[in-house]
Amino acid sequence: MSRTRTRSRWRLGLTAAACLVAAAVVPVPAHAEDVTDYAVTVDPSARGPKIDDTMYGVFFEDINRAADGGLYAELVQNRSFEYSTADNGSYTPLTAWTVGGTAQVVNDDGRLNDRNRNYLSLGAGSSVTNAGYNTGVRVDEGKKYDFSVWARATAGTALTISLEDADGTLATARRVAVTKRGWARYTATFTATRTSGEGRLAVASSAAAALDMVSLFPRDTYKHQANGLRKDLAEKVAALHPGFMRFPGGCLVNTGSMLDYSEASDWQRKRSYQWKDTVGPVERRATNANVWGYNQSYGLGYYEYFRFAEDIGAMPLPVVPALVTGCGQNRAVDDDALLKRHIQDTLDLIEFANGPVTSTWGGKRARMGHPEPFHLTHLEVGNEENLPVEFLARFTRFRAAIEARYPDITVISNSGPDDSGSTFDTAWQLNRDADVAMVDEHYYNSPRWFLQNNGRYDSYDRGGPKVFLGEYASQGNAFRNGLAEAAYMTGLERNADVVKLASYAPLFANEDYVQWRPDLVWFNNHASWNSANYEVQKLFMTNVGDRVVPSTATGTPAVSGPVSGAVGLSTWATSAAYDDVRVTGADGTALLGDDFSGDASQWTHTGGGSWSVQDGQYVQSDVAAENTMVSAGDARWHDYDLHVKATKKAGKEGFLVAFGVKDTGNYYWWNLGGWNNTTSAVEQAVDGGKSTLVSKAGTIETNRAYDIDIKVRGRQVTLYLDGREWGGFTDDKPAEPFRQVVTQDGKTGDLIVKVVNAQSAAARTAIDLGGAKVASRARVTTLAAAPDAVNTETSTAVAPVSSTYEGVADRFTYTFPANSVTFLRIRQR
Repeated sequence: MSRTRTRSRWRLGLTAAACLVAAAVVPVPAHAEDVTDYAVTVDPSARGPKIDDTMYGVFFEDINRAADGGLYAELVQNRSFEYSTADNGSYTPLTAWTVGGTAQVVNDDGRLNDRNRNYLSLGAGSSVTNAGYNTGVRVDEGKKYDFSVWARATAGTALTISLEDADGTLATARRVAVTKRGWARYTATFTATRTSGEGRLAVASSAAAALDMVSLFPRDTYKHQANGLRKDLAEKVAALHPGFMRFPGGCLVNTGSMLDYSEASDWQRKRSYQWKDTVGPVERRATNANVWGYNQSYGLGYYEYFRFAEDIGAMPLPVVPALVTGCGQNRAVDDDALLKRHIQDTLDLIEFANGPVTSTWGGKRARMGHPEPFHLTHLEVGNEENLPVEFLARFTRFRAAIEARYPDITVISNSGPDDSGSTFDTAWQLNRDADVAMVDEHYYNSPRWFLQNNGRYDSYDRGGPKVFLGEYASQGNAFRNGLAEAAYMTGLERNADVVKLASYAPLFANEDYVQWRPDLVWFNNHASWNSANYEVQKLFMTNVGDRVVPSTATGTPAVSGPVSGAVGLSTWATSAAYDDVRVTGADGTALLGDDFSGDASQWTHTGGGSWSVQDGQYVQSDVAAENTMVSAGDARWHDYDLHVKATKKAGKEGFLVAFGVKDTGNYYWWNLGGWNNTTSAVEQAVDGGKSTLVSKAGTIETNRAYDIDIKVRGRQVTLYLDGREWGGFTDDKPAEPFRQVVTQDGKTGDLIVKVVNAQSAAARTAIDLGGAKVASRARVTTLAAAPDAVNTETSTAVAPVSSTYEGVADRFTYTFPANSVTFLRIRQR
């Protein structure tokens, strides 16, 4: 987030950075009452790029318990007793269950099926109780809930099913008689007599019984579908009117083993997400360990994803593994037979989505309840691979097989895990050389980065591969983050001929199970709420327009000084030792010197970890701690040379040396051996959000001393490793807080003037519509709040406000509030 800049009250001239489309700015009369801060000039006679209906979409990944305990409406956790310590050290097959009496989890030939291995052997007169998710099983007074269980017991055995919380009964208990020999499914229905978020579901048996797939679903799922979705969460996605839905990931697609059950010697082996595990009857679907640290039941599987996309009018966009692992694993699977099997699985997926009912997989889709095709047109192979050469070799084999059988399918590639760097550059060159149709870019950066990079796609090759911005977010859920993203989205729309698809990520977060933030929608077991970022996305997604109308805007004068700040040392999941720290001013003045022959009194500990002076070195010894920053010096220092000797002792990564340290949320650091010791990069933190300024592949050796030198001159920084220049950067790109784009709605004829004012002062703006014949009244939607405003379960600080503005003309003045996103819908006559 850029800090407030000093601005003249006189009309500003066009700057090169703000010139979005070349057009003349019509002078505004210099009367005192007409003095403005900015000017926006629209050229309605020019044709900007067409905006596809699929421009904005959503990305669903099962992270933050987004599926089980979230979008998937099942209320029972670990319903098939498949949790395992092999998947999570804290798990057992009875996680979330409490036994009353005698019971044990069994894995033998008496199991329900070959993919549902565990079942519960319950003693006579015993019971088992499930705690659900978050605080418990959620039920609402008067609502119906459908219970089911697979059971095997002696005929005449009675199962008693009850719903209770600490205050007593939540519904009248149900009695189910076992009537069949062998495994059979039994059902019952509850009507809740009270509302509670702390319920417990219990199953008791009069005689010895085997139980599996214990389930409780609200009857009122999204569109009242069986095995359906939690209604409030699904409705929030539907309210965005997304043009596409990318699923099921993300990192969970291409991490873990690429084998399936029939190939794996250990059925509990962690596997990448494979779509065939997730279709068919739910009791025959696999359970898998999720890369994010918990298990996923696959009750929410590919069929449900396709159905949900269809229900909300979104283009389905599945992602399949390419046999190159990503997300820090960085391993290419060299098994041609396995590669061929995954390619065939992908062809079968397309048949499942689009094939006739007479085909093998189209028939399976029909038997699941959907004889009509799902109209799949786009498919992505791979996700964030950090080995671009190996990935492209496999990608081209997938693409060749798909195009040979399904030439109308667009096959999407990717450019790795970041917005720049050697992996990104190599991947893009390989994609261009291979004539790839579309490339998926991912990046999570600071709000400042998004304000600085509005013009990122202005210079992309119009004849090259199109861009799918599949994952992006500024690092936070405060309104300042939404403002920065909104400013950036004006640049996406302006470049709609290059950026064809874009989706914020991730979509959901269960507040009690958060692995990643920020997130678009937050929830617990009884409520859900929209983040500030959601409100920004919804405003853009429901007011896209069909074509860009070229326009220009004046900019904000940049206010900038030299890179300044103290120095720091840190580690990330690593133990490291530092020595011989020297800071010298550009004039040779000694500012800091520490050889740690005494104590470490010059250093302030602002992060975690365990620091101590050992044998004349300053050592951080906790290999699990992340960001263990210690700092020394003066935040006013500038134009200096920093020298450090650093040695990695143990752990996953290398070490970090910081400069320009203002406070715990504002600094630069050189991260050597980051990302599981695969990459070195300079990152800038602004208000806690980080972005990468320069990066290179490389590793740091253990027990080797490295000489690190950082030269800071003005805004220019040069970095040296063992006496050789490693790289450098100039941090002089302005974080422009005033951004705009204009589009036209083909159905209504409206001009939609979209303006972001991401600063603490209102922006009085002269708007010139270039001679367009317009009505005098505009419909206005405004998001305005304090930069640190955050929506919560109980408080909605960021919400759209609708109004009208009566002063529209060919030329008019409008004041955009401080810290605001404003859409003016102006009817053309």
